[in-house]
Amino acid sequence: MENGKQIRLTSMEISQLWAQYLNDSGSICILTYFLEKAEDTEIKPVIEYALKLSIKHIEKLTSIFIEEKHAIPHGFKIEEDVDITAPRLYSDIYVLNFINQMSMVGLTTYGASLSGSTRADITDFYMECLSETMQLFKQSKDLLLSKGLYIRSPYLPNLEKAEFVKKQRFVWDIIGEKRPLIASEISNIFANIQRNALGAATLAGFCQVAQDKQVKKFLVRGIEMAKKHIILFGKKFEESNLPVPTTWATEITDSTVYTFSDKLMMFFTTALIGLSIGYYGTGVAQSPRVDIGVMYNRLMAEIELYSEDGSNIMINNKWLEQPPIASDRDELAKANLND
Repeated sequence: MENGKQIRLTSMEISQLWAQYLNDSGSICILTYFLEKAEDTEIKPVIEYALKLSIKHIEKLTSIFIEEKHAIPHGFKIEEDVDITAPRLYSDIYVLNFINQMSMVGLTTYGASLSGSTRADITDFYMECLSETMQLFKQSKDLLLSKGLYIRSPYLPNLEKAEFVKKQRFVWDIIGEKRPLIASEISNIFANIQRNALGAATLAGFCQVAQDKQVKKFLVRGIEMAKKHIILFGKKFEESNLPVPTTWATEITDSTVYTFSDKLMMFFTTALIGLSIGYYGTGVAQSPRVDIGVMYNRLMAEIELYSEDGSNIMINNKWLEQPPIASDRDELAKANLND
């Protein structure tokens, strides 16, 4: 509070709150459907907790927007964007992995939102979001471990002594035999294989129930791209004699009945694309080996073109909700001249 008045939201705060509203409203649709189809009595409470968090967040975000006299995003709604009576599309094992991966994404995004918040109530909100998401991550991880479904990243031998790099080959050896991957390169490649595997499975299910032909083609292209990226990342592991993680292709049913709206599936797919670009950028920053950086940059360029095509599909179908935007001073000046 400043002189008895609430401090206005900054552009960073409003952008994060707006994006979170869209994400959580979409999550409510997807998680409600997952909960309706859940059969595993151990996985069901994890879905319930994840859904409870999204509903709670939407209530809080709505109150903030109303207090700020800011338009509430349309987002996604159960009555518009999902048919919870549709047949099962994904297995409970897929759903548990999905929630685990999304909780990891949430820890990253909420951390960024927290660091970008200024107002005390927004800071407190994102601290609470982080705490809740940490609990969701732990619940989903522990259950995956107890069911023997958790895929661990590769182990490395213990260092016997501290050493310093002696040759430029550590960075620059592009042609010929390359040094083994270091820990940061392994962890990023492993995580990107996992995310692409989940993405391929997610899009495969989406593709089966998509209604629009252009959307179907877009999703098929995404599946092929994810599979290609998994192969490329896997080759880097094979060069260092490391095991390549498995995929979740078998966790999708044969259902082709309308389940999610094309709008919701396109939103979720483009969101995954954006996350991939960010994670690949991290891979570049944390990979001293030049050939790996070159690979990531090439894949990012491919993803960016794919993302642009996805945005065009959403714009053409009036599915892309406009985010908060700065005032167009030139247009305002022209309007005043015409008055």
